[in-house]
Amino acid sequence: MKIKNIIISSFLLLSVSACEEDMNYNEFVSYNQEQVFSSFDRTMNYVTNIYSYLDSDFGNYSGAMLASATDEADYVWSWSGIHDFYNGAWSATNPKAAMWSNMYAGIRAANFFLEASQGQTYDDFKYNKDYNEQMERFSRYQHEVRFLRAYFYFNLVRQYGDVPFTTSALTEEEANSLSRTPASDVFDFIITECNDIVNRLPSSYSDLAYSETGRINRAAVLALKGRTLLYQASPLFNTANSSELWKEAALANKAVIDSCAEYGITLGAYTDLWGTDNYKAAEIILTRRLGDLNALETLNYPVGVEGGHSGNCPTQTLVDAYEMKATGLLWNEPGSGYDPNSPYEGKDPRFAMTIVKNGDLGWPGYNSNEIQTYVGGLNGAPLSGATQTGYYLKKYLDPSVDLRPNSSNSKRHSWITYRLGEFYLNYAEAVFNYLGSADATNADFPMSATEAVNVIRQRSDVAMPALEIGLSNDDFAKKYENERMVELAFEGHRFWDVRRWKEGDKFSSITGMKIRKIGDESYSYTRITIPRSWDDKMYFFPIPDSEIRKNPNLTQNTGW
Repeated sequence: MKIKNIIISSFLLLSVSACEEDMNYNEFVSYNQEQVFSSFDRTMNYVTNIYSYLDSDFGNYSGAMLASATDEADYVWSWSGIHDFYNGAWSATNPKAAMWSNMYAGIRAANFFLEASQGQTYDDFKYNKDYNEQMERFSRYQHEVRFLRAYFYFNLVRQYGDVPFTTSALTEEEANSLSRTPASDVFDFIITECNDIVNRLPSSYSDLAYSETGRINRAAVLALKGRTLLYQASPLFNTANSSELWKEAALANKAVIDSCAEYGITLGAYTDLWGTDNYKAAEIILTRRLGDLNALETLNYPVGVEGGHSGNCPTQTLVDAYEMKATGLLWNEPGSGYDPNSPYEGKDPRFAMTIVKNGDLGWPGYNSNEIQTYVGGLNGAPLSGATQTGYYLKKYLDPSVDLRPNSSNSKRHSWITYRLGEFYLNYAEAVFNYLGSADATNADFPMSATEAVNVIRQRSDVAMPALEIGLSNDDFAKKYENERMVELAFEGHRFWDVRRWKEGDKFSSITGMKIRKIGDESYSYTRITIPRSWDDKMYFFPIPDSEIRKNPNLTQNTGW
């Protein structure tokens, strides 16, 4: 029996209006089917609520970002659940299941809307002067919601592999009888949905009767398809190493790049990717706008800075991934130009844009002291909460956020869901694996993998040396993975990239830097290794034990 009513508890929801750029938060309480479709505004609010299930990661694990479960960062506070990913506490009874519950809540809401919206004509409003425009808007909602449902399923498959799947609004009993659908079938569903809706959505909403921001556009649909096909082609899912899957992934990610060129989405400055107006950055395809807040800064400004709590601290492992700007070589490669006595001089500009280091000035904007991460420094051990790696986070933080009690403020923050830079990298990976060489091209793929990576390296405020022609496959693969780690740091990719590549041993330890002051202007730098636990069962999350207890048809992932 299908659900006839859906009851929604009080929640915050984004209201995207025709005349407003910012997100407003309204309360939407206990609407049943008749109420949801009793007016255009209520329908809009319901759809906007489905948007609210789009994920973000400004500290989902008691302040910790998922980056702190990777070799990108270390979370300083021991009580955060992020440490369970590598300390042996992760289990089916401690499953880290927020994604499971949130994505299925979004899917249930989407299924309800797609079923209940069929045949709705809003006859009570047919004499309104904007009736036709509102009905066009309502028609688009069907396709936006189909995108959102497909996006939610992507997140589930990425995390669990085979998952329960339905496109119907089910009763609780029906939902708790579903078995797991193969990941390949769910991937195919997502791709089919994207193919069907891509031309039913506008490339931009700016010229429509109801000009809205934050809505799903054509480029976002292509982006979901491109990312989905890349994952499907990756070793974790492509166990037979099908060349055809890599080809399809390359074509899909090329389509994103080509469409962005058509729609005016271009690479801009790297630092445009965060800050109050990052959702307007030239290369943004889709963001999850979260409104005005200062929690991200509170949880990541250094201890020793007024109001700073510390939290996600970049690792030396990540710092070492930033090449030397003059040579394009890593710190430990012969001829790199690295000076162990001045370890931060001459690095890739993205290093200073992403990471706060010892000696930095003006971070955050109201701090008049230099950052001191050395032992005994203003922001270093043995202060409670001081970085254990030698660094603090800068990327995504807004230095104009003031945490001092008498002048505190908040600023708009938006999480990047899709941006153009990712898809140059996705294309490079897929075309490299399909054509078998970093420099190979053909009629379908006139841009080589090397050329695609170089587009990223040579964005305006980065200007790193181009990767040379003729790299061996092994050398290119290493360069590519390193470039992806640097370019997409703290954007939620590393946790999943290492898994889809089946290179989980990279998470078996991280490196930190112990800094000591040995003179007025001199420091010693000692790398330290911090061990972590990795088991191959961790390529997928455990199905929550509570779900298996409710549903006898659910099976557990291997090893859990």
